[in-house]
Amino acid sequence: MPNSDNALNLQKNHGHVPVMRDRVTQLLAPAVTKAGDQAIIIDATLGAGGHTEYFLKTFPQVRVIGVDRDPNALRDASARLAPFGDRFTAVQQRFDAVDKAIAAGTGEVFETALKVGISGALFDLGVSSMQLDQAERGFAYSIDAPLDMRMDPSQGITAADILNTYSHGDIARILKTYGDERFAGKIAAAVIREREKAPFENSARLVELLYREIPAATRRTGGHPAKRTFQALRVEVNQELDSITQAIPTITKLLAVGGRAVFMAYQSHEDRIVKRAFAELTASKNPPGLPVDLPGMDPVFALITRKAEKASPQEIAENPRSAPVRVRAIERLRPDNSSATSQEGLA
Repeated sequence: MPNSDNALNLQKNHGHVPVMRDRVTQLLAPAVTKAGDQAIIIDATLGAGGHTEYFLKTFPQVRVIGVDRDPNALRDASARLAPFGDRFTAVQQRFDAVDKAIAAGTGEVFETALKVGISGALFDLGVSSMQLDQAERGFAYSIDAPLDMRMDPSQGITAADILNTYSHGDIARILKTYGDERFAGKIAAAVIREREKAPFENSARLVELLYREIPAATRRTGGHPAKRTFQALRVEVNQELDSITQAIPTITKLLAVGGRAVFMAYQSHEDRIVKRAFAELTASKNPPGLPVDLPGMDPVFALITRKAEKASPQEIAENPRSAPVRVRAIERLRPDNSSATSQEGLA
């Protein structure tokens, strides 16, 4: 089982502290132990590779498939994890398409994943600390940078595209839905006015607009006034909520019996998606009112975390980015006899 080393010491050379590292590892440990030398973990949001590094150190038999859509993250994490040799495999893919990554992969680790199933999976949702710390990516509102925000910088629309082309109604909807921004309509109107003068390109201009449009009384509470708008733009650019919705059935189909999936959410709308999906997956399929359970109608999955778990006060003090995290985990109890198995569907 993982020890309680200070995560800051382990990660001091990488600029990234893996949130709830020990607890996530504890949640996956029974599944990894059960699978023995066939244990495979998918780190579906590899980022800087901090969680994966700890998995590989803690479980000497495990192999990890690290998935990330960001080629820069894959490059840097692969260099960091090179000492583990073929126990680590990197794949560039969206986390809601890990099944495609497994099906298209070549080599023994992918063959085992298809034949036996996945022992564990981790989804550390949202933007990674590494991406936030790279000023040129445009995720951070504290540094002037191009308004990009794409996790995969080779494809898709940018935050600037949204500001320069979306209608007033669509901009307001995004800010309200994904950022819980009280002044969404007012900000959207200001964006429309400003882009008529010149298109948005860099973050500083947007931050200045937000300071003007958000009342001073509101700016004095609730954190930086740009936080909600930047969050909303990032979610829209990367279609994050759609990806989470699609990722849950994708990964649960890949799990072996006894396999576990852990989701770490940092925003309320992310956590709601996970909570609702887990409730459906763990519900009995028996029609109400029957005196006995019908064969094969009992739940295929069980909750490992009865409610969302949070970081400890000590961890939050050491790593403030862990403050909003909500962790939920689920375990496959039996094969799903109502549909083809994940291995049959992928083979």
